[in-house]
Amino acid sequence: MGRNALKEIRESLLISKAELARKARVSPITIDRIEKGKNCRLETKRKLLLALGYRLTDKNKIFAD
Repeated sequence: MGRNALKEIRESLLISKAELARKARVSPITIDRIEKGKNCRLETKRKLLLALGYRLTDKNKIFAD
């Protein structure tokens, strides 16, 4: 399981898990799993980055792969 900053970034933007899930078109369960350090697909990472307003080149700011 990898470490990521998704929860900290999401909370700093005052976005709920449900709201981020809607924006990224993923399930809230997926958000929960990723915030707990579980792995996810590259496509899911891409969706989350864009939903949070980040560029794809900013992936290392959220995901520590």
